[in-house]
Amino acid sequence: MIVDAPLDSSGAGRGEERAPAALRRAGLREALAADDGGRIDEARLRDPARDPASGVIGAAGLVRAGGAIAARIGALIADGHRPLVLGGDCAILPGICRALPPATDLWFVDAHPDFLDGATSPTGEAADMDLSVVTGNGPTAAVGPDGTLIEPGRVHLLGHRPATDESSRVEAARIDPAIHPVTAPELLRRGAATVGAGLAADGDGPAWLHLDLDVVDPRDLPAVTYPEPDGPRWADLIALVTPLARTDRLLGMSVTDLNTDEDPDGRHTRRVVEVLTEMLVSRGSGPSSASR
Repeated sequence: MIVDAPLDSSGAGRGEERAPAALRRAGLREALAADDGGRIDEARLRDPARDPASGVIGAAGLVRAGGAIAARIGALIADGHRPLVLGGDCAILPGICRALPPATDLWFVDAHPDFLDGATSPTGEAADMDLSVVTGNGPTAAVGPDGTLIEPGRVHLLGHRPATDESSRVEAARIDPAIHPVTAPELLRRGAATVGAGLAADGDGPAWLHLDLDVVDPRDLPAVTYPEPDGPRWADLIALVTPLARTDRLLGMSVTDLNTDEDPDGRHTRRVVEVLTEMLVSRGSGPSSASR
């Protein structure tokens, strides 16, 4: 079941907002033979102002968007679907996590830890702080309800780059120590396939997979807003994510941060469709349950 959540937390209507429609035009639903869960129209932000109290752009609109995302994803999970949620940017994650049952594991694949807050984020975009929000370490203005949505000890942070400047060192220092991090260099050293298979086999409770496409090295995918060098290549990402996306534990998956403004001819969008299809479609047996 494919669901569009075209939230761009800059409030400026950047290319992330158009990514779900672009992926559909490039044939993603047909490639996955997936049902159509429609678009969450409330998952848009049209207020670029930074809230003086929380430091978050469009705080009130984010709460409304998160509530709509939570309602749609919660209903789909309750009906036995495993949604594939197309963002938008990572600001969709708090709404998704509001819909998840207790004791859900979160596999968070991203070039950035997303652990800033309204004071430390240079942009004020909720996509700078979504992981801090869902683990109870960020501003509740970006999600609505108080408290922890995902226990930090159930979070696996995968593929982020080591801190190299003052801003990233500030962010790294904020990461909850209970979170299980595997930086991009460690991921590549250990082998992406080994890391992915180990996580998929570890535990028997529910899990959610969040994939921020800026985790991919910009030599392979430059069509993102905040590219980071020295990341996994496409083959590494496929090796990491495929066992996670196909495990029976998976409740669903979110994919974010394709910036269509940086992809005028659509070739990177088409490549994302190819990669997602390879991850989600079992050879010889049709689409995996994660894409239905």
